[in-house]
Amino acid sequence: MAEDFRFKLSVCNELYGQTEFAEACRSIKRAGWDGIEIAPFTLMQNATQLPADRRREVRDIIVSEGLRFVGLHWLTVGPEGLQVTTPHRAVRRHSWDYVRGLVELCADLRPSGTTGGVMVFGSPAQRRTVGGLTREQAEANYVEGVRSVVPDLEAAGVTLCVEALPLDQCDVIVTLDRAAEIVDEIASPNVQTMFDSHNAVDETEPHDQLARRHWEKIRHIHVNELDGSYPRPDGGYDFKPVLQVARDREFGGWVSMEVFDFSPGSEEIVNRSIRYLRAEIAGLRS
Repeated sequence: MAEDFRFKLSVCNELYGQTEFAEACRSIKRAGWDGIEIAPFTLMQNATQLPADRRREVRDIIVSEGLRFVGLHWLTVGPEGLQVTTPHRAVRRHSWDYVRGLVELCADLRPSGTTGGVMVFGSPAQRRTVGGLTREQAEANYVEGVRSVVPDLEAAGVTLCVEALPLDQCDVIVTLDRAAEIVDEIASPNVQTMFDSHNAVDETEPHDQLARRHWEKIRHIHVNELDGSYPRPDGGYDFKPVLQVARDREFGGWVSMEVFDFSPGSEEIVNRSIRYLRAEIAGLRS
């Protein structure tokens, strides 16, 4: 283990609500985080229509405020009518065209001349079974759609992460095992998976064992309590086992905090959570 190894810590930006983007970046940086992960709908309801000058402005704000751009999540939340597993071909095609547009957005928001960026594909409402399809049929439509954007991902140098979701959110790809199998089926270096502590609530084995088994395919980590609140001493989830796996392997990706309960307010969330996560990381074995 290199003595200078450190985790890259980032924040998913939707907890800032209507806060002006530059001020949100300043708040994240003041708290001590390294990067920002963006939900596209916070920039514009149809984020693929975000004008080129605004894309440059967002990119430049991130850099000027001392942060790094991580990528995108909540991909198909925003425009009405998106559904990537529906039996209706025209709707599927339109939905995957939107994802394709987000690949371009992801590339545009990173610093000029660089590659990289992740796109975390959760979006439970837009990928669950609809229209009388079985789970197997819906999953096949999802896999077909991911395959269709692989050339765009590879050309842009962006990685799409197939995210496993719990059954109370979605019935398509509900285990990390299955997400990893899909990564193998698609067989592109730009399609991988990720670990999300909140979304692993239904997994039946210890999360560190799960992460260890699929480590070669895990490109991103989301940290949150099992109830979707922010990481904290009294939250109840033990982050150390999975973080220890990541540290042992000198994880080069991002550990990004995504929360769903914004009620404590953004300042409390970003400040208390990073103090806690740093303390947990400090306690890991080196």
